[in-house]
Amino acid sequence: MRETFRIIWAEAAVQDFESILEYIAFHDCYEAAATVHEKLLGRIDTLVHTPMRCRYVPELKEIGLTEYRELIVRPYRICFRIHGHDVVLVSILDGRRDLEQILMDRAMQR
Repeated sequence: MRETFRIIWAEAAVQDFESILEYIAFHDCYEAAATVHEKLLGRIDTLVHTPMRCRYVPELKEIGLTEYRELIVRPYRICFRIHGHDVVLVSILDGRRDLEQILMDRAMQR
């Protein structure tokens, strides 16, 4: 029997997801936002069985942090960590943006 993981959304990941969908709906159309919504949720659901297949976040791995992995759903990066039998989604980012800057901005907001 395959190991099954539970998906947990951190508040930041929920906010990222909502912001992405709102941006697409406003700048493109509702149908495009709905398509991205389904695409992202479908790929996130695959983490229930195989989260270890995903690579470590390269920018974090460079500085020795191998706690975080990412699932690429172009152009988005779904960042998560595995904690026991939980997959904790920590962020959903547009891969065209600078990850270091995003992390610095978030750290400054605390």
